[in-house]
Amino acid sequence: MGYTALYRKFRPLTFSEMVGQEHITKTLKNQIMSGRIGHAYLFNGGRGTGKTSSAKILARAINCLNPHDGEPCNECEICKEALSGALTDIVEMDAASNNSVEDIRSIREEVNFLPTKAKYRVYIIDEVHMLSTGAFNALLKTLEEPPEHVKFILATTEPQKLPATILSRCQRFDFKRISNEDIIKRLEIVCNESGIQITKEALNVIAVLSEGAMRDALSILERCIQDGENKIDEDKIKDLIGIPKITYVSNIIDAILKYDVDKALENIDVVLEEGKDITNLIWEMIKYSKDILVYKSSKKLELYNQNELDKIKTISEGVSKEKLTYLIYELSELENNIKWSTQKTIMFQAGIIKLCSKQLDDNLNLEERVNNIEKYLKSGKHIVNQNVITQQVVEPNITRITENVNMEKKAKVDVGAKARTVNSSTKKFSSNSEEYWPQIMSDLKQSGKIVLYTNLMGTKAKQINDMTVGIEFPHGMTAFGKAVLEKQENIRDISNLVSIACGKEMQIKYITQNKDIHQMTNEENLQNIAKDSDIPFNIID
Repeated sequence: MGYTALYRKFRPLTFSEMVGQEHITKTLKNQIMSGRIGHAYLFNGGRGTGKTSSAKILARAINCLNPHDGEPCNECEICKEALSGALTDIVEMDAASNNSVEDIRSIREEVNFLPTKAKYRVYIIDEVHMLSTGAFNALLKTLEEPPEHVKFILATTEPQKLPATILSRCQRFDFKRISNEDIIKRLEIVCNESGIQITKEALNVIAVLSEGAMRDALSILERCIQDGENKIDEDKIKDLIGIPKITYVSNIIDAILKYDVDKALENIDVVLEEGKDITNLIWEMIKYSKDILVYKSSKKLELYNQNELDKIKTISEGVSKEKLTYLIYELSELENNIKWSTQKTIMFQAGIIKLCSKQLDDNLNLEERVNNIEKYLKSGKHIVNQNVITQQVVEPNITRITENVNMEKKAKVDVGAKARTVNSSTKKFSSNSEEYWPQIMSDLKQSGKIVLYTNLMGTKAKQINDMTVGIEFPHGMTAFGKAVLEKQENIRDISNLVSIACGKEMQIKYITQNKDIHQMTNEENLQNIAKDSDIPFNIID
């Protein structure tokens, strides 16, 4: 007898052996016991979740001579022939390779004949979404009104590709991804019966790699015993699958966070020289970054030993959540870009070099500085930004600053409501930007949006077309101003005010006359804001 793959050898033979799909097996067993068996079923779910196995069990159960609690006995003549593949009344068809009209027409001709031995003739059509349009049309009438002795079980991973007319004629069952815990329990049973020695860490790795597919988990397990040794640990699995060791992944992420290009590329070279796949490496880097973020938030992690947890703890203490989130996003973008590149290694190394630059911190810190200035102006209190020169207000002016800011707080009104009131009183909307733009600027100042108002000073509004208003910057735009004005909430506020003034929904577009952006210092920005807001203070180094 030839060799049988593990996923076939340990294919479930009863509903009770099915893993992670109790919500489906319970319903099917109840239908069989009560005699309310449908004429057509649709089993939908990801790969390796048990669709075909359930279809086989259901086909045997409804034909079994000695069923028990909705389960096939697997001992009677019908069950044994079905298990051996000799029972002609259970027909399995792969729609991926038999998807023509002729294939379905042969089924239409066969259904008129009574079963040879079994009670029902059962057609199991796998990957049914691969049928052609003509084949679906040919199947439709038979599926709607089949003879009483015929049952259909359709299986697919992509139900959205099935015509609505087919879906409406089937009882649909959605198979879930199998949890890691259920996969581990099943693997332990398989290993015990096969004499395989495997560590808990290795079981966890296989469960994670299988991504909810029991068949994939058994296939990975089988690969690990092909060398003749029935001992499996975590490192053996990673070597076979092509996953880099956690030490290298940790070193690469640590180097990126410390802007150490040489160390990052050095560890990457070692991983690539070992023949590891770049996609697997990026996936491990994303997962490791995510785990650092999780540990920073919850102080708990699974699948790591104590030494690895100590390393994660050290890294997490020196990085912010925002930076980790940004890193995960950038690595995901890099993974997507590499998929379509013919020079994957070059693209990958260039992406790592970019991540090792300090531009990441500059972007994060610029947004942080803008938020801090807004908080300063709204609260009237001094906010110390650790990334810029310490700024202090001279003692005699503190009282006046607080009073001015509090007055502005009391003067805050809903900008939209005010604009509507103005428009209501005039009984008309204005399309002349020279009329409504000064009023919008005034509303911004009175509503307390001082930073936004200050960076729009000296601008002019000009209607470009029926849907867009351009905001011109005659003297150009500073880097600080660009960061402020391009924040989504500020774009939304300006667009709403312009839309109210024009009486219809409008978009805005920034127009700058000069290409060079003046790098205004933080002190200059604060001085300008304070000067316009009549908030006197000095900058002390």
